[in-house]
Amino acid sequence: MYPFFRLLKDARRARGMPRLGLFDTHVSHHRCLPWDLDPWNELNNGRTLTIYDLGRIPFAMRTGLIDVLKEEGWGLTVAGSVVRYRRRVRMFDRIEIRSRFLGWDRRFSYIDQSMWRPDGDCSSQAVFRTACTDRNGIVAPERVMQAMRHAEPSPALPDWVQGWIAAEDQRPWPPARG
Repeated sequence: MYPFFRLLKDARRARGMPRLGLFDTHVSHHRCLPWDLDPWNELNNGRTLTIYDLGRIPFAMRTGLIDVLKEEGWGLTVAGSVVRYRRRVRMFDRIEIRSRFLGWDRRFSYIDQSMWRPDGDCSSQAVFRTACTDRNGIVAPERVMQAMRHAEPSPALPDWVQGWIAAEDQRPWPPARG
């Protein structure tokens, strides 16, 4: 089940925090709970993505994106993600999530998130390809930036993100049924 109570707690906390600039980093703290575990008693890979939600949604609140979504009647979706796992997170471990906006291309926006343990080791890192949507489909990132009153163009996306985008562009869709 989706951790709605945790999300409400984190959203309430974010409401009391100062606004962030579009490219500032939001830092949030979480704990790996028993229902977040896989059969090997470590943070489940699917739950990792959900906990990243718990960092990304308050980040969107603090940058003003959630306000724009409400004003425009838009939705927010994840259109792709890539995760690198490096260190285990076990039951009751405290983790810190750092969320930051990387930029956008003609269709999508890109958010970088990383999960850190108290000893300073990075447990995992994820990049999310996101989009705002309306009843007609994807809203162009330039339109989203206008609604957020952000006039500057996107900074260049890092080479490794551009490599991922290029790899995704080569990936067949729909996939083979094989």
